[in-house]
Amino acid sequence: MIEIQGDSCHKWLTEKIKPYFLFDETKDYTTYKEQLREKYIELLGMKNIEKNACPLNVQIESEEQKDGYKQIRFVFESEKNAFVPCYLLIPDTGKEKYPVAITLQGHSTGFHNSIGVIKFEQDEAYQPRGQFAIQAVKQGFIALAIEQRGMGERRPSGRNLQSANMCEYEAHIALMLGRTILGERVWDVSKAIDVLANFPVCDTEKILITGNSGGGTMTYYASCYDERIKLAVPSCAFCTYKDSIMDLFHCSCNFIPHAYEWFEMQDLSCLIAPRRLAIIAGESDPIFPIFGVEEGYKTVEKIYKAENASENCRLIKTPKGHWWCEDIVWNTIKEETAKLGW
Repeated sequence: MIEIQGDSCHKWLTEKIKPYFLFDETKDYTTYKEQLREKYIELLGMKNIEKNACPLNVQIESEEQKDGYKQIRFVFESEKNAFVPCYLLIPDTGKEKYPVAITLQGHSTGFHNSIGVIKFEQDEAYQPRGQFAIQAVKQGFIALAIEQRGMGERRPSGRNLQSANMCEYEAHIALMLGRTILGERVWDVSKAIDVLANFPVCDTEKILITGNSGGGTMTYYASCYDERIKLAVPSCAFCTYKDSIMDLFHCSCNFIPHAYEWFEMQDLSCLIAPRRLAIIAGESDPIFPIFGVEEGYKTVEKIYKAENASENCRLIKTPKGHWWCEDIVWNTIKEETAKLGW
């Protein structure tokens, strides 16, 4: 009798395929980086997204004075009929300009968690740990919280907010349209950075980005795309494709069609280098296994060495699992921004 294993073909192919752009220290690095960037943009579907570009159309919806900071809610149109709600938290310490920390929630009920608002019963267990934007403003940054596509207020109309993977529907439709939801989210982050010019108090020369899980994933991919981001701190998101999204169940919003034919996740770090990259990983993370993180980070180190910027990348392991460790994250950010002279 033949033993039937439904995933045996895919596992065999994963072992057999060697992605075309696996980092190779013997090849010309400049050419490699240029070609990989072109392929990355192609596979994200960015050209189709660009075709639907429009003026940003920023609308401020509210301004509230909080304890130690001002909170502004605004919405902008990142592409035709794609409206992006954001919160901007500005410290009250009276500086002319502040560095900006972009904070991104993952698969939570939405970015209201970042500003400490409880909308649903499950939010209570996520507070105050999930208050990413408030944490940032307390560290002296302007915080920009962005609602990611398919999540929170941007969930598909009429679909259940309580669903564990509420963005899957949007991810699937994006694929049918020759896009990816990852590309759409990257686009939204980049356009949100454009919007910062409307707020002179934002120092757009000093932008960092961080987030956990799906927010960490977007931290990494947005930093690969937009060079205005000077520091990327993805939490619980970086790992080899082979050991994570191709071996364990993940939401559809993690996948880029054809990616493994061309690159591994760690190879894309050349699109961030030589800018600063500090990877946060849980030692017992069940969906981004630490052995895959460590394996991928070996390539990151080689890439940063090729950039003559070895001091600009770090791997920080936490004693937790798939968990936003706020003290470790913000201590890392303060250390890195100090090196940048912010």
